[in-house]
Amino acid sequence: MSWTRPIDLRAQVQRLWDRGAVLASLVTGEPLFPKRLTLKGPTSAEMAEHFAEARNWIGELRAMPHCRVVMREFNHRLLGTNVVPREIWIDTVEDAWALISKSREVARFTALIDLTRSQQPQLLEWLARRPMWALELSDQWSLLLQIVSWLESHPRPGMYLRQVDIPGVHSKFIEAHRGALVELLDIVLQPEHIDPAASGVSKFSQRYGFYDKPLRIRFRILDPEQTLLPGTRVQDITLDSESFALLNPNVTRVFITENEINFLAFPQVKDSMVIFGAGYGFDMLSKAKWLARCRIHYWGDIDTHGFAILDQLRCRFDHVKSFLMDRKTLLAFTSQWGEERKQTLRDLPRLSHEEMALYDDLRDNRIRKNLRLEQERIGFRWVESALLALGQQS
Repeated sequence: MSWTRPIDLRAQVQRLWDRGAVLASLVTGEPLFPKRLTLKGPTSAEMAEHFAEARNWIGELRAMPHCRVVMREFNHRLLGTNVVPREIWIDTVEDAWALISKSREVARFTALIDLTRSQQPQLLEWLARRPMWALELSDQWSLLLQIVSWLESHPRPGMYLRQVDIPGVHSKFIEAHRGALVELLDIVLQPEHIDPAASGVSKFSQRYGFYDKPLRIRFRILDPEQTLLPGTRVQDITLDSESFALLNPNVTRVFITENEINFLAFPQVKDSMVIFGAGYGFDMLSKAKWLARCRIHYWGDIDTHGFAILDQLRCRFDHVKSFLMDRKTLLAFTSQWGEERKQTLRDLPRLSHEEMALYDDLRDNRIRKNLRLEQERIGFRWVESALLALGQQS
């Protein structure tokens, strides 16, 4: 029989708890109770056929603590007059948390409310919106409030997180709780102290005026006549993105490759530079405005992710050309084909017609399932011939 049992009533209250409604009502003061619970009891036929079970069911419900059972008379031609539960009510919030054994959690949350009201009353609204998350953070809540208060007093501090001087707080603690801090700080800080262009946990430092660890760009000048430092040996240079943006070297062509050995072994090319790529991250190159005057060639793996990275790079530099990412190269090295573990399948609107045709064949597995040709598997003479052809096109 699908009659409502005590376990079902507790589950209804538990769902209220899991949604945060019970704890939120402690912040807002909006009454959630008395609340009538859903009750399904025996039909007239079931009462006659299963009278003993129905009597036990009635006893179970009437014995439930923290619930108010409203009874009704039930007249049956065979059984006579009986009383059965008509409604089940939870009258108070205290009854609700007691029914599901949450008194300890309520005490912790009430302490959060008191602490927040005394230190950062603006954040009471956050407790009402995010009560279950706040409960998870209860052991760290005092420190989180101290961080919020510190930034309120030191807006856009212009320092590294490591330099924040709050007893018991270290940079790893701040980094581990950036998700919550973003929501808290956005409530408390003045709009002019928040960088709206920097969103998401990864942009936490920029959003609130901390220094970020510098992004670094590794590159080589491929023309021995254009070396930046004295000496003749191969120069493998790494600069922070700000310094790279100011570099403005005397080059007209830039190659970007994802493979470190290809980067190190890249042949000499007149008036050219090679950059060790950054996968899907090209923000660090965007400040180097001088790249707009250079011919840029991207050399990635011939697989779906290689073309996806090319498509993303063209968001920053729409004049980028692919290098050795064509069907002719793919078919020339069939013995070196491998398998891409997990393909990307999204549309890539910035590919050329030829690139798109090959990308479609790869993602639709028309040539071979999960086909991949890694760039380091392409013969070096093939690379040199392709660079020679580029030089002849200049």
